[in-house]
Amino acid sequence: MAFSASHTRTVDRAAHEAFTRPRAPGILLGIGLGGFVDGILLHQILQWHHMLTSEGSYPKTTVAGLETNTLWDGLFHAATWVAVAAGIYILWRRTTDWRSAISGRAFVGWLLVGWGLFNLVEGVVDHHILTIHHVREGANVNETAWDLAFLAIGALLVLGGWLLARSDERFSD
Repeated sequence: MAFSASHTRTVDRAAHEAFTRPRAPGILLGIGLGGFVDGILLHQILQWHHMLTSEGSYPKTTVAGLETNTLWDGLFHAATWVAVAAGIYILWRRTTDWRSAISGRAFVGWLLVGWGLFNLVEGVVDHHILTIHHVREGANVNETAWDLAFLAIGALLVLGGWLLARSDERFSD
């Protein structure tokens, strides 16, 4: 059975949209979920750092310092929640048929890109420029090594996510 040129263009456009539709929501969800992993795992469960523990004025060893850090941890979580909510909203608006409107592979790839971007931006800004906290803090801890590992993981997430999103040739530009 032969297909017309217009049918081929329609299929190509649908495949391209299945790749591009999840880009923005995937990145936003990746940023938000990456922030949740950072805040819940590193701030709360492992208690390796809080938002302002390296800043100097708010040590986690005092009640006042811990209260201020807890407030800023909460504001951080609120911001990551907004990123997740925005990502869900955009995803919902861009999909009319949940099974075929997006490529699942592209969506997961863009989600990983977003998580990696979160790590890179948060790592450079908070750990290196502002030095308000480090991934792992302490007297006997190589803070720089932990901070660089965090950046390396972020770069790997961006690269791996981008490769995953682009891996299906039907969705390539």
